[in-house]
Amino acid sequence: MAKKSIFQHPSKICILQSLRSRLFSAATNIEQSKHFSIKTKTFSHIYQECKYQGALNPGKQAHARMITSGFMPTVFVTNCLIQMYTKCSNLSYGCKVFDRMPHRDVISWNAMVFAYASCGKMEVAEKLFDEMGERDLVSWNSMISGYLQSGDCRKSIQVFERMGRLGTGFDGVSFAVCLKTCAVLQEYEFGIQVHGLAFRMGFVPDVMVASALVDMYAKCNHLDDSVNIFREISEKNAVSWSALIAGCVQNNQFLTSLEIFKENQSAGVEVNQSIYASVFRSSASLTDLRFGTQVHAHALKTNFASDVIVGTASLDMYAKCNSMTDACKIFTSLPDHSLQSYNAMIIGYARNNKGYDALHWFLLLLKSKLGFNEISLSGVFSACAITKRCFEGMQIHGLAIKSMLVSNISVANAILDMYGKCGSLSESCLVFEEMKIRDAVSYNAIITAHEQNKSEETTLSLFVSMLHSGMEPDEFTYGSVLKVCANQPLLNYGVEIHSRIIKCGLGMNIFVGSSLIDMYCKCGVIEEAEKIRDRICDQNVVSWNSIISGFSSQKQSEDAQRYFSRMLEMGLRPDNFTYATVLDTCANLATVGLGKQIHAQVIKQELQSDAYICSTLVDMYSKCGNMNDSILTFQKSPNRDFVTWNAMICGFAHHGQGPEALRIFENMLHEHVKPNHATFVSVLRACAHMGLAEKGLQYFDAMQFDYSLNPQMEHYSCMVDILGRSGKVNEAMKLIQEMPFEADAIIWRTLLSICKTQGNVDVAEKAAMSILKIEPDDSSAYVLLSNIYADAGMWDKVSELRKLMRRKRLRKEPGCSWIEIKDSVHTFLVDDKAHPKCEEIFEKLDLLICEMKGDVYVPDVDTLLCEGAL
Repeated sequence: MAKKSIFQHPSKICILQSLRSRLFSAATNIEQSKHFSIKTKTFSHIYQECKYQGALNPGKQAHARMITSGFMPTVFVTNCLIQMYTKCSNLSYGCKVFDRMPHRDVISWNAMVFAYASCGKMEVAEKLFDEMGERDLVSWNSMISGYLQSGDCRKSIQVFERMGRLGTGFDGVSFAVCLKTCAVLQEYEFGIQVHGLAFRMGFVPDVMVASALVDMYAKCNHLDDSVNIFREISEKNAVSWSALIAGCVQNNQFLTSLEIFKENQSAGVEVNQSIYASVFRSSASLTDLRFGTQVHAHALKTNFASDVIVGTASLDMYAKCNSMTDACKIFTSLPDHSLQSYNAMIIGYARNNKGYDALHWFLLLLKSKLGFNEISLSGVFSACAITKRCFEGMQIHGLAIKSMLVSNISVANAILDMYGKCGSLSESCLVFEEMKIRDAVSYNAIITAHEQNKSEETTLSLFVSMLHSGMEPDEFTYGSVLKVCANQPLLNYGVEIHSRIIKCGLGMNIFVGSSLIDMYCKCGVIEEAEKIRDRICDQNVVSWNSIISGFSSQKQSEDAQRYFSRMLEMGLRPDNFTYATVLDTCANLATVGLGKQIHAQVIKQELQSDAYICSTLVDMYSKCGNMNDSILTFQKSPNRDFVTWNAMICGFAHHGQGPEALRIFENMLHEHVKPNHATFVSVLRACAHMGLAEKGLQYFDAMQFDYSLNPQMEHYSCMVDILGRSGKVNEAMKLIQEMPFEADAIIWRTLLSICKTQGNVDVAEKAAMSILKIEPDDSSAYVLLSNIYADAGMWDKVSELRKLMRRKRLRKEPGCSWIEIKDSVHTFLVDDKAHPKCEEIFEKLDLLICEMKGDVYVPDVDTLLCEGAL
C-alpha cells in the first residue's frame, strides 16, 4: 500500500488548516504592524508548532514567508527554525540555517550537537561540541546520550567523568543517561558510585533519576536493590513501574512481575507500551494463558491493540502458551507486520512441534521482503529438526551462509542441532569443526547429536574435549553423556562422571539426578538409583518417572507400582509418561484391575487422546487377555501413530487371531502409516500362528525391498518358526546359517521347539549344541532335547542327558503363574502347596481332569514322565 502524504491524512488536515491560517495572519501582521515583538512571537510559535506536529511542509512555507517579507529574525527565532528542521528529520536544511546565522548562542550550538548526536553522527557532533565557546548542561547531556544511542557506552561514561573533573555539574538528565549506560554495560560498581553522587547532590528523589536507578540495579542482577529504590519513590510514574516490571522479567522473576503489575493497577497508574510487553513476556514464560488473555483484554480497552510492539508481545504470549489459533488471529489483526511478529509465529509453531507450519511462515517471511535475522533462522532450523527435513535444512543453511549469519553462534548451534536430529552426523561434525567460536551450547549440540545417533565412544571423547577446552559442562551436557553410559559395559564411565557431578555441585540438580537414576537403573544398580532419588530435595515428576521406569525396565514391576503409590501419596500429579510406564507394569503382571483404575484416572485428567497412553492401554488390555477392551480402546483412539497400530497387531498375534492381525496391518497401510521393525515382528508372528509360509515370506521380503527395513534377529526367529511349522525344518536351519549376524540362543531355542513338533532329531541336536555353546547352564535346552529323544523312543539318550544334568546340578526352572482376584494377586509354582486354599484348588483340578478324560483328552504321558524325572 502506498504511503499517504501528510495532506492525505485526515487527522492532520485540521492542523494544516490551522497552520495556514496562522501563516496568513503572520503575513498580515508583518505588513500592518510595526511592532517587532509581535512578528517574532508569531514566527517562533509557528516553528514550534510545526516541530511538535512533525509538519515539515508548513514549516518550510513559514520559512519562505519570513524570507520574502524581509523580516530579520532574532537568534531565538532562528533557533526555533533550526529545531523545527532537525525534529522533522531535515538536518541539511537545519545545517544551512545554522551556517548562515550571523550570531549564535549556546542554544544554537546545542540544537546542532543534539541533532547530529540523535542521528548517530557522533564525529560531527563531537567536532561541533569542541568548537563551542560556551557549553551548558544540555551540551554535555547531548553528548552523553548521543554516545549511548550510537552504542559507544564507554565513551558516554568518559564524557560523564569529564563533566565531573571540569566541575560543570550535573542535572537529573545527566544522572539518568549515565545510569542507563551502566545498565547496558552491567557496570554495577560504577553504577553504585553514580548512585552515591546523585544521593549527595540531592537528585535521588527526582522520579527520572530514581527510575533510572531501578532499571540499573535490575539489569545488573540486583533486583532486591531495585525494589528498595522503587519503594522509596514518593510519586511513581509509568516509567518507574515499567522499569521495575521489566527488571523482574529480566531476572526471571515472572510471578513477582505479575504481582507488581497488579499493584500498578491498584494504584491507578497508566499502563504504557513497555509494561504491556513485559507482562505479556511473563505470562508467556509461565505459560499462564488465562492471565495473558486478561492482559490482552486490558490492552484492547486502552486502545493498545493496534500498537505493533504490544501486538507482537501478545502474539508471542499466545504462541508460547500453545494457543496458535489465537496467535494467528492477532497476527492478522495487526496493521503492520514486523520481523518480530513473523519470528514469533515461526518460533511458536516450532515450540508446538508443528514444524511444517513453521516452515510455511518462514517462506511467508521471505516473501514479505522484511528480511530475516538470527532468531528467524534458529526457529526454522528447529522446525527442520522436528520434521526431519534435512534437505530443506541444507537449503536454509545455504541461505544462512549467503547472509553471513552463519557466523552467529546461536545460528551455528541451531544448524548443529538440526543435522544431529536429522541423523546427518557427518554434516553436524563439519559445522562443529568450522565454528570459530564455541560455547557450552555448541558442545551440548554435538554431544547430543552423537548420543542420539548411538555413537557412544565419540560422545565420551567429545565430553573429554569439552573439559580440556576449559568449558564447564551444564546439566544438559551431563544428561546426554549419562544416557550413553546407561548400559552395563559403560557403567564405570558413568560412575566417574557421577563423581565429577558431585564435585561441581550438580549432584542435587533435579535434571542431572533424574539422569543418574535412569543410568543406574538401566545398568541394573537399583540400590544406587534409590539412594540418589532419596537424596534429591525438590523431587518432581521427572525424578519419580526415572525410578518407576527404571524398575519397570528391570522387570521389577511390583516395585515400580509401589513407587507409583508413593508418588500419589506425595501429592504429585502423574503425567502421560508415568501412566504409560505403570500401565506397562500392569501388562507384565496381568493386573487388569489396577490397569482399569489407571485408565479411569487417565480419562479424568483428559489424557486419553495421548497416543503414547492409548498404545499402552491397547497393549495392557491385550496382554491381560481382555481383547474386547483392547479393541475398544484402539477404536476410540483419536491420534493413532505406528505404536498404537503395532500394539493392536501384536495383541491379535499373541492371541492367535492371525486373520485379525493381518487385517489391522492392511488397514494401517491404507491409512498411510509407515510400518517399522516391530510391526513386521507381529505380522510374521501372525503368519506363524496361521501356518502361512508363503504369505510370511512375502512380508519378509516386503520389509526389505518395499520399506528398506533390514531384518533383525526377531524377524529371522519368526521366519524360522514359520518355516518350521510348515515342516521345512532344514530350510529353517539354512536360514539361520545364512543370517548376516551370529544367531543368539533365542533363535536356536525356536528351532529346537520346532524340532520337537516335527520330530527332527538331527537338527534338534545341532540346535541344542548351539544353545549350550552360548548358554552352557541353560536347563531348557536339555529338557527340550530330552523330550525330543523321548518322542523318538531314544531312552538311552534320555538317560545320558539326565545324568549330565545331575552332574552339572541343573534343574528345570519351575513354572510360575498368577491371577488377580479382587485386588489380590495369587501366585502358583509347580508342586507348591503353600496357598491357603490349595486343597480346594486341587479338588477343582481333579474335577477338570476327569471332565477332560470324559472328552477323550489323551495327555502326553511320556513327556510328562520325562519332565517329572528331570
